[in-house]
Amino acid sequence: MSSTEIIIIGSGIGGLSCGALLAHYGLEVTVCESHSIPGGAAHSFQRDGFIFDSGPSLYSGLSYSPSPNPLKQVLDAIGEPLPCLNYDTWGCYLPEGNFHTSVGAEQFGDILQQIRGKDAVQEWRKLQQVMKPLAEASIALPPAAIRFDWNAVVTVSKFAPELLRKSSQVLKLIGPFSHIADEVISDPFIHHWLDLLCFLLSGLPATGTSAAEMAFMFADWYRPGVVLDYPVGGSGALVDALVRGLTKNGGKLQLNAHVKQILVKNNRAMGVQLRNGDSLRASGAVISNASVWDTLKLLPLDSVSQQWRRQKQQTPPCGSFLHLHLGIDGKNLPSDLPCHHIVVNDWEKGIQSPQNVVLVSIPSLLDPSLAPPGKQTIHVYTPGNEPYHLWSQIKGNSEAYQQQKEQRSQVMWQALERIIPDIRERISVALVGTPLTHERFLRRYQGTYGPAIEAGKAFFPGPNTPIQGLWCCGDSTFPGIGLPAVAASGMMLANTIASVEQHLHLLKRLS
Repeated sequence: MSSTEIIIIGSGIGGLSCGALLAHYGLEVTVCESHSIPGGAAHSFQRDGFIFDSGPSLYSGLSYSPSPNPLKQVLDAIGEPLPCLNYDTWGCYLPEGNFHTSVGAEQFGDILQQIRGKDAVQEWRKLQQVMKPLAEASIALPPAAIRFDWNAVVTVSKFAPELLRKSSQVLKLIGPFSHIADEVISDPFIHHWLDLLCFLLSGLPATGTSAAEMAFMFADWYRPGVVLDYPVGGSGALVDALVRGLTKNGGKLQLNAHVKQILVKNNRAMGVQLRNGDSLRASGAVISNASVWDTLKLLPLDSVSQQWRRQKQQTPPCGSFLHLHLGIDGKNLPSDLPCHHIVVNDWEKGIQSPQNVVLVSIPSLLDPSLAPPGKQTIHVYTPGNEPYHLWSQIKGNSEAYQQQKEQRSQVMWQALERIIPDIRERISVALVGTPLTHERFLRRYQGTYGPAIEAGKAFFPGPNTPIQGLWCCGDSTFPGIGLPAVAASGMMLANTIASVEQHLHLLKRLS
């Protein structure tokens, strides 16, 4: 049996952020990844010269420092630059009409004036005023300062004066965003728009999304001179930067290393057993970057109480995804075509309704290296709104599966035809991904986006478990779903395991 100090199960962004920081702190880290490609839902893959992002590709706060984005804080901490391309505009195809909108405080007001009138503009301006102090409060304590032990008193202390000054605002961040929006907004379109933004952030509408999460978004998206970012080389370049941060400090990444079971003895995590029969011992800790449901599958039945197991199993999941990855002929596309688009078919169905929201990404418009000359790479997906039960009884290699893919993918083709009408005549490569794809390749329970924990009703748990030496990071732990959140979870856990002296030195360097 080989050994290491720290074993991390899964190379998603949370696991890689944690592993890269722990290696930076001088610990011996081994990351076990079941897939042949690192990155989890953020990995990239290639087909016929086209480079595709496997998951969402909307990034911000990655191209400047200091940044409130925890992912950027991790990259800065491990000393890994991430060149980004910048843009500020995306296309919207909504029931009210089609338009281009931008990040920043002003342009959306112009859109509101056109489609809703001056009263809606005034409401939006008032919401921005209300959100400004909340946005400042949401970034008053950087995630890099947080750790999950009593030494947090030391690492957070330098930020305490600012937190005290903003204490009244901090308290408002605990509940759902809808409590804030409902006091200011009466215009139905703005309510729909805010529900959409919340859904893209958390997989839930405004009634379930935390005010803190939306305040963070306002802090980042509506500051002066704001731009959105896209990593040069796609999301795979982000994964590569984290892997470099891991390996340059002696950490190891084992691909095709499927963990079959977490080894537990006397209520302590001792290591892992791989599906190929090999075992790996952890002298320090085992960290699961898998979802809460998938982590439970790895634990011996008698290792935790049935009450704890049932509680975790009952965590509600968000829906899954459908993906359409296309390589197309890029000739004669409109010169002002944005790289990202949002399509909403019917507000009245509800923002979480299956196949109601479709996102389109054409990243090769920004980075031509993602496609062969004269071609474009396209990724279309339904974000966390595809029901797993529609797929659960279908075998992945059956005719019924192919028919289901053809039928369920039509909403993505139809959305794309609103943007590029002759899209079906341009196809070089066409791939459809389903909840079963997510379940198989990403080892995601029911292909889910993550836990659907509603703000104000429950909290995302911390990284600790009832088993000594077993920790968790990723979208099943605080602060929750999304790339910034999972990076924060990995960073906070790494800082908790590190000594307080190491942690303070890191904070000093980042500041």
